[in-house]
Amino acid sequence: MVEVVVRMEEGRGVGGIITGKMTNLTEINKRGVLSCGEEDRISNLPDHLIDSILERFRTEFAARLSVLSKKWRHRWTTIRTLVFDKYFSTKFATNGSLGCNGFIRIINTVLILHKGPILKFHLHIPNISLDSFQEVDQFIVLLSRSGVRELHLTNSNQFYRLPSHLFSCLELTKLELQNCFFKQPLEFEGFLNLEELLLEDIDFGARLCGTKINLPRLKKLFLLRCTNVYNFNIKATKLQDLTVVACPDAMLLQLLDSPCLFVAWITFERPVTNFVRVKKISLATMFSNSPRIEYFYINSHFLKFLAAEKFPKFLPFAIGSLKHLRLLDFQLGDLDLLHGALCLLRNSPNLECLHMYMLDVQVVKPSYELRVDMRPAINHLESPNCLDCTLNRLQNVEIISLHGSKPELLFIKILLAHSPALEKFTIKQSGAVDAKKRLDIAKYIMWFPRASPEAKIIY
Repeated sequence: MVEVVVRMEEGRGVGGIITGKMTNLTEINKRGVLSCGEEDRISNLPDHLIDSILERFRTEFAARLSVLSKKWRHRWTTIRTLVFDKYFSTKFATNGSLGCNGFIRIINTVLILHKGPILKFHLHIPNISLDSFQEVDQFIVLLSRSGVRELHLTNSNQFYRLPSHLFSCLELTKLELQNCFFKQPLEFEGFLNLEELLLEDIDFGARLCGTKINLPRLKKLFLLRCTNVYNFNIKATKLQDLTVVACPDAMLLQLLDSPCLFVAWITFERPVTNFVRVKKISLATMFSNSPRIEYFYINSHFLKFLAAEKFPKFLPFAIGSLKHLRLLDFQLGDLDLLHGALCLLRNSPNLECLHMYMLDVQVVKPSYELRVDMRPAINHLESPNCLDCTLNRLQNVEIISLHGSKPELLFIKILLAHSPALEKFTIKQSGAVDAKKRLDIAKYIMWFPRASPEAKIIY
């Protein structure tokens, strides 16, 4: 077996180092030109190994490696991965050659010289003057005929309307789109092989056809700051990982209706006040549709959204699958949020890890309302039956950006007293807490009784 290590340093081109056990090592003469006396092992590497090496580099570097051997000279024209990412466009912008003609001409030249299928294609559209996206449309047409399996299309330019040919790429297994207008053709039924779908800043339009997009193999769905998401009608029965960030009009009940869902990350950017296009849901409905969720990550806005249906003390069923719970931008002084957190704790008998990120006043947006009457929350936390259950499986708790408010300290006291299996409790203060208050917080916490003799408090 031949061991070949290739190291390319940024800006040095082919001036990287190639090492290996060779019969006659390739040398570089004083002019920087590679020369070799006898046939070396680099030239005799198997074709699949050469392809594997070249595909690990960006397209421009892969082309430069052609000087290593005659056998490698045109090898880059058959690699199945072409990468014109943000690094590529930034480099040309630094060199002052990122005009429309230069950018398009370089990619066109590569595609003209390329032979064989293109299985992975990564294109970043930079913020340059474009009369239209006609050239980009042509790239998509070519990819639809080459059996592309992974397509990454990121966009720093104006909104790009996806061409209909994209929906002809039926062999796609991974699709990433950014800053595009998504409108499927009427006859489109779905991507039958797609496993990962990542959509950022996508507009699904005011009206789409009513038929569902069939994604029978989809395992991971990521939606970030998309608009008109209520028109994104999909059927994905094998979905395992769902992330929805800042998409308040997403059809969450439909997306969560998956028996295989394992991870759910749902956060809203601001409170939901308009329920015209947002269907109210409850914790019970959500977990009944997704009975296998082990990782549940939500923020305060989404929990407030769930609070519209009021949190019961006990759900009709226990959330037996939930093991990891993460609560973001949290305020324990808010009674609705406190009820939501206690409801999740009370109904999750197998919970092992709890991570809470308190709302940090130093980084919060000015428009966010911070004034909360803490008295109802304090009264509830001081009541004898605030948490009338034992968290038998809870082992790890982490609270980030602690301010030292009375509701926070009472909540910590309750967790310590009701967690007999607790191993580690990590607390990190907010940057706004001064040294004296930090010492006072530490004194209070150290006096709290602990149900677990093995619990370590890292403060």
